[in-house]
Amino acid sequence: METRPIRIALIGDYDPQVTAHQAIPVALEKAAEHSGLNVQWHWLATDEISAETPLHRFDGFWCVPASPYRSTDGALKAIRFARVQRRPFLGTCGGFQHAVLEYARNVLGWSDAEHAETNPDAARALLTPLACSLVEAVDTIHLQEGSLIAQAYENAEIREGYRCRYGMNPQFEEELLKRELHAVGHDSEHGLRAVELGDHPFFVATLFQPERAALKGILPPLVGTFVEACAGRSS
Repeated sequence: METRPIRIALIGDYDPQVTAHQAIPVALEKAAEHSGLNVQWHWLATDEISAETPLHRFDGFWCVPASPYRSTDGALKAIRFARVQRRPFLGTCGGFQHAVLEYARNVLGWSDAEHAETNPDAARALLTPLACSLVEAVDTIHLQEGSLIAQAYENAEIREGYRCRYGMNPQFEEELLKRELHAVGHDSEHGLRAVELGDHPFFVATLFQPERAALKGILPPLVGTFVEACAGRSS
């Protein structure tokens, strides 16, 4: 008997010029090919996400690069749904930043948490410009043993690329990570580069862009694991 397709929502404003947006469908195709699963994806423009959007139709959510999004609130609504409803979630680059922002506002109750890209004068700017911009940079990332991301890569040390100017503000990092959100990846300068939610089946966010490997013909391990998590949810 044929199983129903796995439906994945891509949270973000599609732009064919963005390298990550070119790579993501290729990465999902490679994951589908590798697993033998029928994977379908649908772009969810952030300014079209509202309380009426039927998010329950999706088995998994991927918040994609290229922020600022047209609607921060739209992106945060979809991320919150994935977190609360325990649907597999992957956030990369801008997706990492907004996953952290959603958690801070809705779990920690930091209603004044902001992203400096859209609100540079905020008192609680959770995401601020990186000391060194990571535009087209590649670096080593050290992963926490036993984390979902380390299991995906089957390695505690990986090399990945970025196209990013904003990251976690160190001023708030310790307080942010006191509860369910855990730091699971740091770069060679000890900067926070990946987080996971400890009380969730699959909620992983990375500042780097693993999807880019697909443009070189490689199945990104984290994307493969994410698709398998979505399959587990749909079965």
